[in-house]
Amino acid sequence: MQKWFEEAKLGIFIHYGIYAVDGVSESWSFYNGRITYDEYMKQLDGFTASKFNAEKWADLIEKSGARYAVLTTKHHDGVALWDTQYSDLNVVKRTPANRDIVREYAEAIREKGIHLGMYFSLIDWSHPDYPSVFEGGRVPEDLSGVNPHTSPVDGVQDQEKWQKFLEFNNNQLREILTNYGKVDLLWFDGDWERSAEQWNLPEFKHYLQSFNPDIIINSRLQGHGDYKTPEQGIPITRPEGPWEFCTTINTSWGYVPTDQKYKSLNQIIRMFCDCISMGGNMLLDIGPREDGTIDPRQEDILLGLGDWIRTHEEAVFGTGEGIMTRYYLGGSTISEDRKTLYLFVYDDPKENVCIKGLCNPIKKITVLHSGKELEHEIHGGVPWFNIPGTTWIKMTPEDTHEQVTVLKLEFDEELEMYGGSGAVVTHN
Repeated sequence: MQKWFEEAKLGIFIHYGIYAVDGVSESWSFYNGRITYDEYMKQLDGFTASKFNAEKWADLIEKSGARYAVLTTKHHDGVALWDTQYSDLNVVKRTPANRDIVREYAEAIREKGIHLGMYFSLIDWSHPDYPSVFEGGRVPEDLSGVNPHTSPVDGVQDQEKWQKFLEFNNNQLREILTNYGKVDLLWFDGDWERSAEQWNLPEFKHYLQSFNPDIIINSRLQGHGDYKTPEQGIPITRPEGPWEFCTTINTSWGYVPTDQKYKSLNQIIRMFCDCISMGGNMLLDIGPREDGTIDPRQEDILLGLGDWIRTHEEAVFGTGEGIMTRYYLGGSTISEDRKTLYLFVYDDPKENVCIKGLCNPIKKITVLHSGKELEHEIHGGVPWFNIPGTTWIKMTPEDTHEQVTVLKLEFDEELEMYGGSGAVVTHN
């Protein structure tokens, strides 16, 4: 696993495509029969990207504090955002936009020194060879529920067609991985419709690594990915290994103008703190309008998140996952040398913030955004058995940040927390 990914903390996801023309759900709207396939594809005629400015996107992403970005190069609808030579179904050949969105995005992102990520749907509900087999080769007894975009409605599988589709996917991915400079991360989607064997894994992964041995691939590769990608529901307990939580700003991935259910900036910051407290990243999604502009509400969230991150940068970057919530009822991170603990205070305290099980004497406590030093006292504990007391940090609403407050606790030695059985343990 590349170190940059585990240190990145924040990425920005971009769902951009023809679905923004009518503001419908990306690909799923025709798959689920909410509109017809032909109605969905009529959006090709309205996709102009007339105000698309990749530099503006990259500038916003940089200001958000993100260290990587991921663009939907092709969703399940099969519409490519680049000038692919293997299908006419792309925004260069089939829309008024007539421009290679992927190229402009890649150049602008790289110019800012942001790690370059590409989303690619493994499934393609527009490709004639795609609905040629069933998942795992298992033909259902009842064919009445078979979706024509996914599998053969007559129940007759065609392996030759399926191999042709895999070759098509390989060709498009080669374009993405060779035509736009070095791609740092591939974000797959849609692996669930076929088995690992049908996706030709692990050979398929080796093929991708042949273009860049350092490429990072998300978990949606039938168990052959490099990190986990829980979606929308923030994990309750830390996923094993490297991970990233992907989520939307409102409830939609693409631009849906009727979706007014926005998360507040405070909620987004808290979710971000929860992710980094558990050693993960957050991949926060924006859905640009068809003309390439971004809804001011989404822009404001990104700028507000970036302001908070810049103010509290030392608690975010160069830190690892924090202490368990049994010690502190909130999020936290720990500096690389493990001599500084950062506590995230989500709400306004009445008079104290409480931390249990802390074995280290505290050298100094400061409010990170203001530099104000705070007093603390320790109650209880059984020193002759090395059982620490409870640390009460004196803090009132006047000391808080308007979003999430960070307290910086400094120690002379590496942080040690009480294990609860007489033993001292450090939390990794």
